[in-house]
Amino acid sequence: MLNFILNLWNFFFGGFAISLGWLITTFLSAILIVTLPYTRSCWEIFKLSLVPFGHDIVHVSQIEPQHSVMNGLGTVLNLVWFILFGWWLAIAHIIVGVMQCLTIIGIPTGIMHFKLVRISLFPVGQRVVEKDYANYLNQRKFFK
Repeated sequence: MLNFILNLWNFFFGGFAISLGWLITTFLSAILIVTLPYTRSCWEIFKLSLVPFGHDIVHVSQIEPQHSVMNGLGTVLNLVWFILFGWWLAIAHIIVGVMQCLTIIGIPTGIMHFKLVRISLFPVGQRVVEKDYANYLNQRKFFK
């Protein structure tokens, strides 16, 4: 229930605009042939910006180790993303997150921006899953 309230709060205080921006970016990357490999990554960032509370980021190798994207192509795509978009998107999310956290009322939205920093740097191969499933995957990885 608390996650629902925080997600609703986030939606009305900046999350809608960010989510809409990432949704448009997802559709544009699907239309343009050159950016087609980034469509899934933009979709994952859209999902996290829409409902950041109660969700977390995991690498696809934790979900499906046999279908890991973190091969040479995934590394190259992440490197290109970082050089062209990732670093300034991360800086923008840090700045907005700090500005949101200056007010007590904006702290939940600021936290959302700090979560977006992590996925906006290297999004290829990252998936947004529910927090319980992410905790399960992290425990499974730890005890292997």
